Amino acid sequence: MEKFVNHIQLGYLGLLPFLGCVAWPLMFGSNSVNLEFFTFYSIAILAFMAGNLWRAGMQSYSDAIKAVVPVIPVPFLSFIPLEWALAWLGASFWLVLIFEKATPQWQTYHRDYQKMRFILTSVVFVCHILTIGMSLYPK
Repeated sequence: MEKFVNHIQLGYLGLLPFLGCVAWPLMFGSNSVNLEFFTFYSIAILAFMAGNLWRAGMQSYSDAIKAVVPVIPVPFLSFIPLEWALAWLGASFWLVLIFEKATPQWQTYHRDYQKMRFILTSVVFVCHILTIGMSLYPK
């Protein structure tokens, strides 16, 4: 458990920007800077999470492809409506968790870490849903 304490603390701290971006428009009104920050932060965290799954030379070709599938379309997200991009990003966090759970390493992770990953993914997904709603109905 001790080796996962930092991972768990950092994981929950990583939620703060997501939660802050959801709370900001409720307190101060929506603006494009908040929406852009949320989107870019989401992309950065998603790339980090997917990158952690990619173990070059230590996995099969299909597992390596699965690890990067959620982030391959990211450059193209700028060509679609923001709400669709946020929907892709939110769903991609679930894809990363599903792919992570399918790895042999998942069974070696502490139960608290596994629980934290599910909670973080759920909260991040809900933040994406709320942000989509606030972008569609800004007032």
